Amino acid sequence: MKQPVFVAIALILGAMAAFFTARWLSDGQGSGGKVVMVQLPITAGKTITADQVKAIVWPGSSVPDDAYTRVANVAGRVARVSMTPGEPVLPGKLAPKGSSGGLSSIIPEGKRAITVKVNEVIAVAGFALPGSYVDILVNGRDANKRQFSRTVLSHVKVLAVDQVTTGDPDKPKVVNAVTLELTPHESEKLDLARNIGRLSLVLRNELDTSKVNSAGVRLPEIVYPQFPLGSTSSADAEDALSSLSRGPEEIRGISRVNVAKP
Repeated sequence: MKQPVFVAIALILGAMAAFFTARWLSDGQGSGGKVVMVQLPITAGKTITADQVKAIVWPGSSVPDDAYTRVANVAGRVARVSMTPGEPVLPGKLAPKGSSGGLSSIIPEGKRAITVKVNEVIAVAGFALPGSYVDILVNGRDANKRQFSRTVLSHVKVLAVDQVTTGDPDKPKVVNAVTLELTPHESEKLDLARNIGRLSLVLRNELDTSKVNSAGVRLPEIVYPQFPLGSTSSADAEDALSSLSRGPEEIRGISRVNVAKP
């Protein structure tokens, strides 16, 4: 008597499963297409191999727009950005067809890459890694030989450090050069700035896209912080500092003449 009961239960469960499966499919939940996913880590600027990606069935109807459906469409292409296992390969993550790889393949259209020499301090002690965003300061002297520091570029992406386009945030290292992603006009500003003073990089939060609009800082604001910039006292302080920088003066009647330092 037990066997017919078990058979009846199995039939009921099977019918219920068929019913819910048919409903799931009718709702579009099981009608997903194939999507090429990353299987092994992919490095920016490198050619993608067939074993680094795989095509899987994407569940549901929320297939990413423009997603690749065949491994053959991705293998052999150059990656514009680094990718981790589990993420879909989309057109925006790949360099144009025919790219040969390397740094030039990861530069977005309309942008340029320029390299500047740095030291341990200027490079934020090794924490300015590929993919980081920095502000660029220049420290120099104006036409009146007065020292100043000013932010000349903000929210600049680091493309590479030395000749490396990827970096481990847990393993900062001291580098000799940093390659930055800039527009053509920004490249001109940086080229001029590095010829009038010393450059420094200021590391910033990658989600902070705000631009720095600063008039800069001059020496009296550091030496005499009690005098607001632009005040009479501040101007007097700056004149005093300028006088010191020029060296001793010799008063001849109503005129002053600079005397060469011994």
